[in-house]
Amino acid sequence: MFDVLVYLYENYSALAACPGYETLTRKLADAGFDADEIADAMVWLHGLASATLASSVPDGRDARAFRVYCRHEYEALGAAAIGFLASLDRDGQLSPAQREIVIERAGAIDAPITLERVKIIVLMVLWSQSIDVDLALLQELLDDDPNPVLH
Repeated sequence: MFDVLVYLYENYSALAACPGYETLTRKLADAGFDADEIADAMVWLHGLASATLASSVPDGRDARAFRVYCRHEYEALGAAAIGFLASLDRDGQLSPAQREIVIERAGAIDAPITLERVKIIVLMVLWSQSIDVDLALLQELLDDDPNPVLH
């Protein structure tokens, strides 16, 4: 599924620029993706669009506010991913609303959540909202370094 998501990011300027469901699934199949992978990605993207529309977290920043992760979230995401999200939040690269969408979409995956997968989810959340990602953040999101430096 993640290969499909990265392919979409690399080939379409935004989620809104993607063709309709049937055309997109056909193009993805023509690109060599497995039908199950495509179906999983389409369901996940539909959930992303729904989560974005339903997001009720205010976008305002409060220097005194911070995100506390429940045990289930901590166990699912892990310390590295939570540290990564905290650094994006602190640096203003991810709004509180976007962070909550990332956490929700990570929870929608029926596979282990790794830091690399969280990075792709962050990329997809920003991409789905047509937000320009600065080059340094893009490099960090697409970096496959197994030993990332946490900020």
